[in-house]
Amino acid sequence: MARLNFIKISFFAVFLLASYVANGQNFYKEKIPRKTVFSVGLGPSLAYMDNGGQYMDGNFKIKPSIATSFSKYLNRRIDLRATFGFQQISSGGNPSADLQYYWQSKSASFTTKGSVFYLDVMPSISLFPTPLYFNRNRFNVNIGAGVGVMQSFTEETKSFDVNEIPLKRVMSTVYVPIRGSISFKLTPYSDLALELSVLWTLTDELDGNSNTNRYNDQLTQTHLVYRRYLMPKSN
Repeated sequence: MARLNFIKISFFAVFLLASYVANGQNFYKEKIPRKTVFSVGLGPSLAYMDNGGQYMDGNFKIKPSIATSFSKYLNRRIDLRATFGFQQISSGGNPSADLQYYWQSKSASFTTKGSVFYLDVMPSISLFPTPLYFNRNRFNVNIGAGVGVMQSFTEETKSFDVNEIPLKRVMSTVYVPIRGSISFKLTPYSDLALELSVLWTLTDELDGNSNTNRYNDQLTQTHLVYRRYLMPKSN
C-alpha cells in the first residue's frame, strides 16, 4: 500500500513539474516579440481620373484590387512597411457633348482601361501600442504615409467609336501612399483589419487625359486585410 501511495505521489509530482516547465517554456516563448508582420488585403477600388466619370453623382466604375505587405516593428509604436499591390482601372460615366469636343480638340483619351502595379515603403504609427505583441490591445488604429512607384499598362481610345483600335500605353510615376486602418485581434498572432488607402500620384496623365479634373489622377482602395505576426528566425 505504501509503495502504491509512493508511486501515486511521485507520478503526481512529475506531472506538476512537467506542467510547470511546459508553462514556463511557453511563457518564455510568448515573451519573444514577433516584430515582423505579413499582410494580405483584398477589396474594391476606384481611380480618380479625368475620364473616370461623374464622381459627385456616383457615376464611375468600381474595380478590384489586392495588396501584400511586410512590416517590421522598430519599437512599440512605429513600424516600417513595404507594400506591393495591383489595381484595375477603368474610365466611366457619361461625359457631355461639350466635354467630348474639348477632349477631341486636345487629342485626349475618351476611354482608359488596364492595370496598375505599385510598390511603396512607409512608416506607420500605432495609436495603442503594447509591450508584448501577443498581449496587444483587442483593437488598434494605424496611420502612415510614405513614397512609392507605380507602373500602369493601359489601352486607350480617342473616341467612343466601338471600331477604334485601342492604343496600348505603359507609364511609370511616383506617388505618395496614405493609409489608415482599424484592426481587430483574431488570435494571439493574427489580426483582421479594415484599411483605406489613397495613392496620391504626381501625374495627371495616368489615363491619357489631363486638365479636366481639379487634381492629378489618384487611386483609392478599401481592403479587408489579414495580418499575421511571424516567428523570429532565431527560433
